[in-house]
Amino acid sequence: MLKFVSRDRETPTKRNPGVRRRDFDEIYAPFARDRAAAQAARCSQCGIPFCQDHCPLGNDIPDWLKLVAEGRLEEAYAVSSATNNMPEVCGRICPQDRLCEGSCVIEQSGHGTVTIGAVEQFITETAWEEGWIKPVKPAVERAESVGIIGAGPAGLAAAEELRKEGFQVKVYDRYDRTGGLLVYGIPNFKLDKHVVGRRTEHLEKSGVEFVRNVDIGKDMAFGEIRAEHDAVLIATGVYKARDLVCPGSGSAGVVAALDYLTASNREGLGDKVDAFDSGELNADGKKVVVIGGGDTAMDCVRTAVRQGATSVTCLYRRDRKNMPGSARETANAEEEGVIFEWLAAPKAVRGDAAKAAGIRVARMELGAPDASGRRAPVEIDGAEFDLEADLVVKALGFEPEDMPALFDAPELKTTAYGTLRVDGETLETALPGVYAAGDIVRGASLVVWAIVDGRKAAAAITERLKDARTRPLAAQ
Repeated sequence: MLKFVSRDRETPTKRNPGVRRRDFDEIYAPFARDRAAAQAARCSQCGIPFCQDHCPLGNDIPDWLKLVAEGRLEEAYAVSSATNNMPEVCGRICPQDRLCEGSCVIEQSGHGTVTIGAVEQFITETAWEEGWIKPVKPAVERAESVGIIGAGPAGLAAAEELRKEGFQVKVYDRYDRTGGLLVYGIPNFKLDKHVVGRRTEHLEKSGVEFVRNVDIGKDMAFGEIRAEHDAVLIATGVYKARDLVCPGSGSAGVVAALDYLTASNREGLGDKVDAFDSGELNADGKKVVVIGGGDTAMDCVRTAVRQGATSVTCLYRRDRKNMPGSARETANAEEEGVIFEWLAAPKAVRGDAAKAAGIRVARMELGAPDASGRRAPVEIDGAEFDLEADLVVKALGFEPEDMPALFDAPELKTTAYGTLRVDGETLETALPGVYAAGDIVRGASLVVWAIVDGRKAAAAITERLKDARTRPLAAQ
């Protein structure tokens, strides 16, 4: 250990931009065993592990880095998976530069952080290859059942934790495949779909039952689920896109980011997608402008490049330093030919209702801090310019659906932001025995935070159902 002075930071080999922009394969090669061990040996094993403190899951990062450096990979996986239900997913898509790696002590000392995410992915991929990941077999099967609404990361993490306790678990989802945004929102070049499918199969073999193609509140009443199960977890995520408010925003050719990404992912999975085939949700041969600065915007610009767009531009109203998306993803997009217009905001979509032809853009500057503490963008008078665009993608973030109305459950309480109001300790909603986790509680956030919430809710449900003094939900 402590090799950070003599060994530099090293990442897995990254495919050439000119090659990778022609396909949707993951852009990083797997770490070779010796390189992963060498990188893990750079860990300083500091007395106060800031990497662990800044991991939402509190992963025991120094411990499993030490085990990797010593070649004890099965033990490393045992430590890694003890706090994380999907370490191979987090290793790929977590913004480590803002979390564990950004807090690494040796990074702060100028030696370059340990490549934590890549080592985490290496550990779990090795565990799959070696057959160390076994289906969950609880010591005792319990009669109580839990219904989970939503098969995204929060719902999947909760399902696994509840099965470990022996509860009967049924997961309901509106989509035809399990994984939520992991499948339909994140492109393959960041997270290959077989990675999510493998976890789904693991849960099915562990006894989790999946009910797909069922939209709660439409195809099945929320009350039916409450009647069937002893506890219910709402883990639906947030899918309502924030709209673009400017003249011409309703023109054909202005599309929502999730619609665009879902069409691309479905096409890649072999589905027939009429809107993709017609060109409505396909960037091939088009000038594309993506509005937004988060990870969803980065997914959109990099997808457009791979679909054969003639040009791809990203508009963001603040500067690079204040961009909410991952710095790594922004750099990858630039390598692949994406043009960034910083301090730029749309004023109007040019063209007509039948076809967008471009965007009138206002140049911005950062003014005084707003209520969030961030410096607010302010338009510079007379500093407008035009961009050509055949396809405009709105990647402005997501808001929650009206869950009380959708589920016909006015007893569910919401916050001022429309998210479900829960007890901070247990994640229980205003309805006894009904819990909520993930983005539907905290707003659009990271996959790792959804896993945190799923585990937390599962622990609270377990405590409730094992407490003989608490009446099961189905009996109320």
